[in-house]
Amino acid sequence: MQSFLDLIPQGKLSDEAYHALASRIITRRVAKGEILLRKGDKMRKHYFVKSGLLRSYTLDDNGKEHIFMFAPEGWIISDIGWQVPGKEADLYIDAVESSEVEVVEDGLISPTDQPSEEAIQRLTNRIYVLQKRIILLMSASLRERYLDFLATYPAIAQRVPQKMIASYLGVTPEALSKIRGDLTKQDRHQ
Repeated sequence: MQSFLDLIPQGKLSDEAYHALASRIITRRVAKGEILLRKGDKMRKHYFVKSGLLRSYTLDDNGKEHIFMFAPEGWIISDIGWQVPGKEADLYIDAVESSEVEVVEDGLISPTDQPSEEAIQRLTNRIYVLQKRIILLMSASLRERYLDFLATYPAIAQRVPQKMIASYLGVTPEALSKIRGDLTKQDRHQ
């Protein structure tokens, strides 16, 4: 998938609606570390990752970072709180790697557009991943959470620093290192 527009099946939108949506999409390069969204922003933008890797996160009162999600190629990342009228962004979004993204202004679709089955399925999958993550954070061991991270993001485990994975899992880098070491030892003995 090369573009956000690839998510829309041919003929699903009228030519007018398709061109209106296309006119709201801007492709841009993003430098590693560049912040696209800051907590408190009121801009309504969504980012489709063409190449590279983005992440969303929040900072607590002590300045500690808590990663909410990663967005590798083909994923859309945003602050969904914008769907609530008058709501400001709760998250920061930045580039973990130099990336190329499509910025979709305002809503992903207009109120008169009908989302495609693929778009609905992608949204449903993302909601499922978030639901599963919340349940794991409440009840699973670090080992189980780490294995789920590897299953959810198989292509990025080697692309991000261990401290980011630890932040995503809600643990210290040292605790993650211990679990990774234990899993490596277990694999050697099998």
